[in-house]
Amino acid sequence: MPAPRPKTRTHTAKPGHAKRPTSKRLGSKRTIKPRLSPDQVKVVLFNKPFDVLCQFTDDQNRQTLADFIDIKEVYAAGRLDRDSEGLLLLTNCGRLQHKLTEPGKKTDKTYWVQVEGEPDETALQALRDGVTLKDGPTRPAKVSLICAPTVWPRNPPIRERKNIPTSWLEITISEGRNRQVRRMTAHVGHPTLRLIRYRIGPYTLDGIENGHSKVVKAS
Repeated sequence: MPAPRPKTRTHTAKPGHAKRPTSKRLGSKRTIKPRLSPDQVKVVLFNKPFDVLCQFTDDQNRQTLADFIDIKEVYAAGRLDRDSEGLLLLTNCGRLQHKLTEPGKKTDKTYWVQVEGEPDETALQALRDGVTLKDGPTRPAKVSLICAPTVWPRNPPIRERKNIPTSWLEITISEGRNRQVRRMTAHVGHPTLRLIRYRIGPYTLDGIENGHSKVVKAS
């Protein structure tokens, strides 16, 4: 006798109940956006003022990018803290955003940093070699003492302590942890009083007034 065929289990939907979808129906196709042509790529360089959020909306009525930038469909590549100033890059190109923000790409970012006190060579070398923060050691950085850069006045001004001098450093790092530069200078005993980002990869603040922006070609 031929072997009995195994019974196929069927599911009969009860009235008012839909049939259980198959795995094919559960799967969703990923929409892949077409690659932008060079002419379609938008790159906006913005000199962010102090106390401005790096987003276009806010439910607490604080200043945002929307108060300064009216170019559509661009988004910040990375962040700049509300209490920091300087260069913020916005673009409509996901590939450029990834290139500038992905840790593995090691994109250099240069900051002008006003710190409390006068760091000695030991403190500077510690920053260059990398310091150990709560989230691990930092990568080696380029660090040098500089003369005070010619920049716009901050509103409100920094809080300086009487009889304690301040110094300016130029710090270039290739990673972007949360408040990293501030934590680095505090680690060597020189808290950051003012932080201005000057450069992201090949893009700089040159020729951009505080609170203003300009459109450039992607590099």
